[in-house]
Amino acid sequence: MTDLRQALQAALSKPQTQGQAGTGQATGEAGSSDFDLNPDLVVPRPRRLRPAGVLVAISLAQPEQPRVILTKRSSALKHHPGQIAFPGGKVDADDADVIAAALREAWEEIGLPQDLPDVIGQLPSHETVTSFQVTPVVALLHEDFEIRPEVGEVAEVFSVPLSHLLDPTKYTVAARSWRGTRRHYYTVPFGPYYIWGATARMLFNLAKVMQ
Repeated sequence: MTDLRQALQAALSKPQTQGQAGTGQATGEAGSSDFDLNPDLVVPRPRRLRPAGVLVAISLAQPEQPRVILTKRSSALKHHPGQIAFPGGKVDADDADVIAAALREAWEEIGLPQDLPDVIGQLPSHETVTSFQVTPVVALLHEDFEIRPEVGEVAEVFSVPLSHLLDPTKYTVAARSWRGTRRHYYTVPFGPYYIWGATARMLFNLAKVMQ
């Protein structure tokens, strides 16, 4: 899958100006944020953003149809129960950087060996309403692996065709009430999976840079 690797390298190496991956709204050091579609939300400034890394793992197990691996969080979790997410999490003290954090978390959450991903690059970071600065790490998986969902954390591991996620027409903006206000967010549904919020926003960023 040389063509895909080269296309990803070219897209991820493009210079990113502030807000380019989003709507043009400045978001500190992040390329996009949960506030892009919600200008009425008051963002406390300055505020400390905690670094996190997530893995955008593109499986080439079926070379004719690359697929992105995602997880469905356990419904028993206190935060974001049942939501769709990338494998990943906050940068721990022992992590060298966001890439190390993303690889470690993917091993812990879905059993992905840390030496298997072929890391291509990073998407612009995304600032969440919960004060995380999340960096999506894009990698190719040239080999299959035995998926082992982390008990109590991950309810399901599934994949979505990359072609679906790279099609901007698959994305919509929806809204719901949140803390007494109307909050807008991106969605990119696939079959029974409702992918929304920060995960959909970062996937939309990938679709945009690949255009």
